[in-house]
Amino acid sequence: MTRTLALSIALALLPLGACAQTPDPAADAAVQADNWPFTATEVARFAAPWAMTFLPDGRALVTEKAGVLKLTDVASGQSLDVAGVPAVAFGGQGGLGDVITHPDFAGNRLVYLSYAEEGADDTRGAAVARARLVEGGNGPALEGLEVIWRQVPYTTGRGHYGHRLAFGPDGKLWISSSERQKFDPAQDMASNLGKIIRLNDDGSVPADNPFADQPSPTNQIWSLGHRSVLGIAFDGNGQLWEHEMGPKGGDELNRIVKGGNYGYPLVSNGDHYDGRVIPDHDTRPEFIAPTVTWRSVISPAGFIIYNGSAFPQWQGSGFIGGLSSKSLVRVAFDGQTAREAERFAMGERIREVEQGPDGAIWLLQDGDAGRLLKLSPK
Repeated sequence: MTRTLALSIALALLPLGACAQTPDPAADAAVQADNWPFTATEVARFAAPWAMTFLPDGRALVTEKAGVLKLTDVASGQSLDVAGVPAVAFGGQGGLGDVITHPDFAGNRLVYLSYAEEGADDTRGAAVARARLVEGGNGPALEGLEVIWRQVPYTTGRGHYGHRLAFGPDGKLWISSSERQKFDPAQDMASNLGKIIRLNDDGSVPADNPFADQPSPTNQIWSLGHRSVLGIAFDGNGQLWEHEMGPKGGDELNRIVKGGNYGYPLVSNGDHYDGRVIPDHDTRPEFIAPTVTWRSVISPAGFIIYNGSAFPQWQGSGFIGGLSSKSLVRVAFDGQTAREAERFAMGERIREVEQGPDGAIWLLQDGDAGRLLKLSPK
């Protein structure tokens, strides 16, 4: 049964670890439910959902952090568990992460998953695997699963995996690899932590990567100096944008350029959680400064750049989920610049944003009974 989301329903959920940030006071002035230009309809609920993607037939794959992949009929809200999902290191910010399909999914049925996995000596790291989605009498399953990428090195701790996935207009696989709350690896070219990664669809390294002539994992790197990247998306011109949770008071939206260094942890427009000051970007012009900084943070998670027809007024806008801000943030782009244009007070932590085949916008709420919401024009 579907229900229109009532703003009064709220989950008392707290951010995890270093993602704990003070909500933006501007959220009090955000667009409230009565004035939304959309209706928000509950379709289903999931246990700590993290990501979703649509199949060509309109069904969706939804990941649950504990290690379950759901094949969901969004028309009915009914889901089936998909067998063959790899074992995940569940805990903290770790578990099953992103899910996307190959650009030629209709022909090859390939699905890509990111997840945290166990390493030696109580270490963990993010991995990316691909497999074929098959359906038969025993239900949906992943077959031929192969790991095509891993973070280097695996390290202790349970935070800042990143592992957002996207296929670009160039047909390449893009991965956000966060710095695992270890700071310095973001500037270490012998590590792929704190980087944006670009690979071929089989995990091999494209010959035109900026550091392709260097040994692995340096040759995987497209850009560096990133913290906790939880959203990557391409605009209509093929430009990659990413957002990341900064340190205290320093969430960012960045325009990603080939070989660019974005400065973390040497510079940031936020500061360390223990109160230590980090120099701002304007003190080190050799590093690329954010296009947008949220000093009153939104805790961004999930990201699309909208190109559908259901909301024609929003074509070309970015939509970012807010965790601590419990919001949906609309970003307007103008060439190489961007700004926050609008904020919708959702009353819940928003973990994922996705565009449906009919142009509707879909949200996954964070938490143990996270709602899948369809936003349709009023």
